[in-house]
Amino acid sequence: MYLVAIAWLYVTLMMAVAEAGADNGTVLGAVITFVLYGLLPLSILLYILGTPARKRRLRVRQQRELQQAAPAPASVPASAAPPDEGRHAPAAAQDAVVAPVRKKP
Repeated sequence: MYLVAIAWLYVTLMMAVAEAGADNGTVLGAVITFVLYGLLPLSILLYILGTPARKRRLRVRQQRELQQAAPAPASVPASAAPPDEGRHAPAAAQDAVVAPVRKKP
């Protein structure tokens, strides 16, 4: 990605040099050409293409902060254990006695 960006900056720099060196060209025109054809579009493109990497770095930083801030978990009681892969209740919850529920007459 950076190789294309460097190549595009080189092309726009050469356009600006050609603009400045032309008989009816000016240095101001060369600067405007370089900024409007080179720097501005390239900065927008690199910002957009860099968004996933920025989000990934932010997510990793937040997870690292959460891990540092959270104390080490103590032993988890069986009733608070998450369900297994088959989405069944933990064994301790299956052994509990549950009163049947009836409809009111």
